[in-house]
Amino acid sequence: MTTSSSSDLSPSEAAVLESVALGLPAALSDLGALVRIPGIAWPAFDQTQLERSADAVAQLARDTGVFDDVRVLRAHIDDTDELGQPAVLATRAARNGRPTILLYAHHDVQPPGDDELWETPPFEPTVRDGRMYGRGAADDKAGIMAHIAALRAVGETLGDDLDLGVSLFIEGEEEYGSRSFARFLRDNADALRADAIVVADSGNLDSHTPGLTVSLRGNARFTLTIRTLEHASHSGMFGGAVPDAMMAAVTLLSTLWDADGAVAVEGMTARSGETPPYSEETLRVETGLLDGVSPVGRDDILGRIWNRPSVTITGIDATSVAQASNTLLPEVSVVISARVAPGQAAADAYAALEAHLRGHAPFGAELTFSDVDLGDGFLVDTSGWAVELTRDAMADGYGEAAVDLGVGGSIPFIADLVREFPGAQILVTGVEDPHSRAHSPNESLHLDTFRNAVRTEALLLARMNARTSAS
Repeated sequence: MTTSSSSDLSPSEAAVLESVALGLPAALSDLGALVRIPGIAWPAFDQTQLERSADAVAQLARDTGVFDDVRVLRAHIDDTDELGQPAVLATRAARNGRPTILLYAHHDVQPPGDDELWETPPFEPTVRDGRMYGRGAADDKAGIMAHIAALRAVGETLGDDLDLGVSLFIEGEEEYGSRSFARFLRDNADALRADAIVVADSGNLDSHTPGLTVSLRGNARFTLTIRTLEHASHSGMFGGAVPDAMMAAVTLLSTLWDADGAVAVEGMTARSGETPPYSEETLRVETGLLDGVSPVGRDDILGRIWNRPSVTITGIDATSVAQASNTLLPEVSVVISARVAPGQAAADAYAALEAHLRGHAPFGAELTFSDVDLGDGFLVDTSGWAVELTRDAMADGYGEAAVDLGVGGSIPFIADLVREFPGAQILVTGVEDPHSRAHSPNESLHLDTFRNAVRTEALLLARMNARTSAS
């Protein structure tokens, strides 16, 4: 694909991009204001901050002047009486036969973790070396502001000629499992129904090459408790005869991988698919892999991340180093987070994991499985008109041809979107680059990538507005 120069743009498209450029300082200022709100959906955190965050996003939507209606809403979690976190829903009806687009992002963020690991405070947005640092600066408050900034530019430029239908859905609990997401879709199906859905919660190949995410791994997360003793005992008195829970845990967990570090669980499948060139050197730079530490797995590196399963131990409950004593532990609990190759059902992958662990439990250790959380992967149908329109907008917005990406992470709620709106084309985009460190200390947004993402979305909206039908 060849990229288009500014001379290839229509006068109205060039005007939209000029409006984007003029509005960028305000968009970054508004992003900084959102980053200052520590909206975390975990119950241990102040939930009023999520309400502040939702209200701030709702006001940003109102101020665009684009929408007919803007509300902060909650939905029940599954079939319980418990309400989920506040979400923002803004709508405007399509006119004159134009299609409707649904723009998604989320305003909740991950907990900051250890403040000492941050170079600057996590909720104080700080710009240095062309990046904005702060929790949520990239994931996913930048996604919100990409939508808002693009809508501002299109609304200001097209005015009364804006006939495109637009729904804006900004979720408030994506980082906490989207517990009320499916119910929210059912409760608001008419308002959310669209011809195309932009999910601005992914990334790009690098800081200057746009990516359209066409595959996502699923997830299977659960807590495994390993028990070998009724009570703790003296390690000097009985060590060497009695297997404690830590010994059993280490022995059992090591069976999840082979000698190369690839997943060794029978029944967890892989997918074949082409990937762009990606070197071990790039992997080291983007991940901070230490000198002398080898990558794990086999075959091409991106194939391992996009198309093969992975298993990670993300948490462990055992005696801390500070509290260590000469004791045989009776019980150890770990959180196992598995990523499931696109095309395999998460339930099938979980069943394979459970069978593997039960079949390899050493010394007859007692295993208990709890807190199971499953989400299916996603494969995009790339044949639709909206996909072509998005690729062209990316080429013009970034000045680089778009690359089809697989993503090693998971966005399980996309399966809910596909189920509820089977006729909609799903477009997974994002503002992150490989150095954004989403979910980690020193999360950041590359400002040039943000600018190009806004340019792209503004062009996409303008070109959709020019379509006379959704077909």
